[in-house]
Amino acid sequence: MNLAKDLQQGLQALQLSLPDAIQNQLLNYLQLLAKWNRVYNLTAVRDETQMVAKHLLDSLAVLSYVAGPPILDVGTGAGLPGLILALARPHWQYVLLDCQLKKVRFVRQAVTELGINNAEVVKTRIEDYQPTTRFTTIISRAYSSLPNFYHHTARLCATGGCLLAMKGTYPEIELREMLGLPVHIEILPLQVPQLLAQ
Repeated sequence: MNLAKDLQQGLQALQLSLPDAIQNQLLNYLQLLAKWNRVYNLTAVRDETQMVAKHLLDSLAVLSYVAGPPILDVGTGAGLPGLILALARPHWQYVLLDCQLKKVRFVRQAVTELGINNAEVVKTRIEDYQPTTRFTTIISRAYSSLPNFYHHTARLCATGGCLLAMKGTYPEIELREMLGLPVHIEILPLQVPQLLAQ
């Protein structure tokens, strides 16, 4: 099991260059996640080799579409994708939001242990979140349906900003439900290295 090699090959496939120190932090994050996952069940993915593709590379595949700062990750769970993006772009500011205490505890621990200075972790429901600033990018990975994501977050988006919903299979029904809303929608297919999935 050579996680470093898997990560390097994935980054090459994504045409993404990250310093060795950042790659090491990403792998340290995986070790921490695997350790906590045994007790707290933070993610269904148990195998660290699968975590490289399903968590790290999946999160990084969207990096070129993220504009910032600041960036809000809604329903960050175990810090995905926000914590990974914060490591990849250390000069941008991130807010990682979730309402589940065990997940927030893990993300706070990861921020501390990995020395991440550009991520703030907030425990609250998105409906109750009242920030003082608006966000250039609001991102979500499997958080909710597109209409729910839009209705909960549009008020937090800066003028000219964007909402990025990382979905699996093409969300045809959800897209139909978005018709008539004052939003421009683009579908951006992502190819995640080492992962055969939509």
